Amino acid sequence: MERISTFFLRAAVILMGLVILALCIFGLPSIAKGFDGYFPDYWLYPTITGMYLSAVPFFAALYQALKLLSYIDRNTAFSDSSVRALKVIKYCALAICMLYAAILPFLYFMAEQDDAPGLIVIGLVVIFASLVIGVFAAVLQKLLKNAIDIKSENDLTV
Repeated sequence: MERISTFFLRAAVILMGLVILALCIFGLPSIAKGFDGYFPDYWLYPTITGMYLSAVPFFAALYQALKLLSYIDRNTAFSDSSVRALKVIKYCALAICMLYAAILPFLYFMAEQDDAPGLIVIGLVVIFASLVIGVFAAVLQKLLKNAIDIKSENDLTV
């Protein structure tokens, strides 16, 4: 039963990665090409660059999630390597949050010119979603660290 659930989670992580990879390869260039003459370059290109840069911590977090799932498969979930994986996921989520917070003023100017406040909402959703993931990873990291400490204390007690 454990292998089926981790297999499903592993497939979901890979699917998320493929969707973002397809967006980086096909979606963002077509967005940049489509809006090239509509928005000034000093609004459009920092936004597209920030979106590309946010893919780096996203893929790093996905890799750490896959490592965490492999630790679960090997029954070594309560280890320091799991805590490190959660720590990296936390920092990646916070990096995405900061990148989109830096993009948000450009999205504001683009939404102001196009009269589309949905752009700002999309940016805020990404910021708050990554912030929630970062806080969740931090809480899990602390709980896992406490569980490891309790386990090591109990192992020393005979």
